[in-house]
Amino acid sequence: MYQLALLYLAGLVAGYGFTLLEPTGFIGADITNFFNVVGVIAMIVFGLATFWVGIKALVGSFR
Repeated sequence: MYQLALLYLAGLVAGYGFTLLEPTGFIGADITNFFNVVGVIAMIVFGLATFWVGIKALVGSFR
């Protein structure tokens, strides 16, 4: 279960990395905007998934 949580955290960090891309010579502004949107969506999805794994572990510890 902890490996799954670490995988979700890695996805969260990767989404953050996508939002930090800056336009360069071979990456245009349009594709940078696309990566920003993808990064934000990834951070939201993987953040919620990490939260869900934590809630399941918390509830499971009370049983």
